[in-house]
Amino acid sequence: MLAILEIAKAVATQHDLEAMLAEFAHSLIGTWDAADAVILLLSDPQEHCLRVRAAEGYDVQALAQMRIEPGEAMSGKAYQSGCPEFYPTPEAVAAALADMSPANRALYQAAEAGLGQPQCALCVPITSSEGTIGVLLVQNMQRPSRFAPDDLAFLQHVGDVIALAIGTVRLREELQATQAYSEANRLKAELISTLAHEMRTPLTSIKGYTTALLLEEASFDPETQREFLHIIDEECDLLQDLIRDLLESSIIDAGLLELEMQPVMLPRLAKGVIDEIAHRTQKHRFITGFANNLPIVEADPDRVAQVLRNLLDNAVKYSPEGGLVVVRGELGRDEVIVSVADQGVGIAPEHLNHLFEKFFRIRSGLARHVVGSGLGLPISRTIIESHGGRIWAESQPGQGSVFYFTLPLHAEEQGEAE
Repeated sequence: MLAILEIAKAVATQHDLEAMLAEFAHSLIGTWDAADAVILLLSDPQEHCLRVRAAEGYDVQALAQMRIEPGEAMSGKAYQSGCPEFYPTPEAVAAALADMSPANRALYQAAEAGLGQPQCALCVPITSSEGTIGVLLVQNMQRPSRFAPDDLAFLQHVGDVIALAIGTVRLREELQATQAYSEANRLKAELISTLAHEMRTPLTSIKGYTTALLLEEASFDPETQREFLHIIDEECDLLQDLIRDLLESSIIDAGLLELEMQPVMLPRLAKGVIDEIAHRTQKHRFITGFANNLPIVEADPDRVAQVLRNLLDNAVKYSPEGGLVVVRGELGRDEVIVSVADQGVGIAPEHLNHLFEKFFRIRSGLARHVVGSGLGLPISRTIIESHGGRIWAESQPGQGSVFYFTLPLHAEEQGEAE
């Protein structure tokens, strides 16, 4: 009864299948004096065999490499017949193991680690509504007849509890997968709706100004024409940015992101990106502050520039009243730390942990009216993490935001900095 209670406790406390099965094996050994070793195997539908998923008293890593065919050894026989098996003597155990394949026998002997031949054993199938899904094998290494035939009924109850627990965990995993899939679809639908709205605005503007310029009955002075063309150019840039983010996101989803690593001088790279962004705004002032001992780093300059461009673009968008945008570079213990700080509206604490999630966009305050795909920060995170770095944000509402990212230093780069 104590063993059943311990196993039930494992069901309640463990939500991961592997951890739960390991806890089962440990609990059974700890509560049943006759049990010296426990092996729990589950069927693998793809390989059509039994695989060890948990064990106690053996080297689990060696057992995990075994592939037991139906009808092979003690566990294979119980799985094939669907009936409990009782092996009261060393001779009965040896006879049941006689048809074990040479590869499995070698792994089994390696897993024994000098324990010797089991003196007696019990083996019961684990059965669910789907049929036999696995086998529970319990062995005694001390003396024959340590188990009695009545122990089979107890062990079968244990097997039933394990089957119920496995079904519960798998059902929970299926539910979580369904919820995640549903949430992903919801976010994608929301993104498509957002992009449709975001693209409609610049397209309407472009259409309006080009139609006006093409009117034969209207004439505009050169200054007005230039103003119209400037607006059209800005709206085209906005559309280009939206489309670029979508393409980049698709490349990342397909696992096709590639880095072309080369020596990069971060101050020079940052200056180029800042000059590009500065042309788009008259309200903001940009300041850089890079440490004098900042070494050359090994990175993909185009990708790092893309990250800086995303962060600076956000700094401008979310500080509509203007102000300072400060880009800094500092030397850490084994990395370079780059930061972009603004004096904008800031970010609420509940949103900070979600900023780098795909499709996430803040739906309140100024953020509701900021044009964008919501993909820039997730793309930036993937780029930085592909370099082996980190990216995060610090902010308070009304007090601006600071975004940080790091690039790792190799041994020669650290030596250069020192």
